[in-house]
Amino acid sequence: MKSEKQCAGENAYSTLADLWSRPLACALFVILFSGCAREKPLPVYGDIPSFELLNQQGNKFGRSSLDGHVWIADFIYTNCESSCPRMSSKMHSIQSETAPGVKLVSFTVDPQRDTPQALEQYGKKYSADEKRWTFLTGEQATLQMLDRDAFKLGDLNMDHSTRFVLVDQKGRVRGYYALFDGDSVSQLVKDAARLEAGKDQA
Repeated sequence: MKSEKQCAGENAYSTLADLWSRPLACALFVILFSGCAREKPLPVYGDIPSFELLNQQGNKFGRSSLDGHVWIADFIYTNCESSCPRMSSKMHSIQSETAPGVKLVSFTVDPQRDTPQALEQYGKKYSADEKRWTFLTGEQATLQMLDRDAFKLGDLNMDHSTRFVLVDQKGRVRGYYALFDGDSVSQLVKDAARLEAGKDQA
């Protein structure tokens, strides 16, 4: 003869089994856990077209050099004494906090003064890893097209945007992150890791 304790245990087990046998309960379980496991894909804002500029070594550098890599872009100039030093300091932090395969690209908004040599010296101030962090100068028209039309950051001038731009392996813009917007750089690092790991299939 079964004790009251055994009967209570069996009744509890029977109740749970009965609940999970119901289609609605199972469906809710699947929805809840699949929602937690899958993050919403990052948006796609547009494509970066082909371009050709000069890097800090004076060598030709085009978008094709970045194909297959996640990369992060910003616009700066070497004589800037306001936002650019902060942006480049943040870029150095991003260099330290992202995987080796993630590339960094800083475009100048002052190509007349920012020669490859000037950009190379500027990069050294921020301990730029030249295998990962590229500084670009070149034709004013090309830089203007990239700043205004491709990255959609505005016109090429000293009053430039202070946003970082995340680009995926296919050359598509996937996010904008403002320098002065709270913890946005930490979010940039996380989003870059998602793209680098192939977890974003948009």
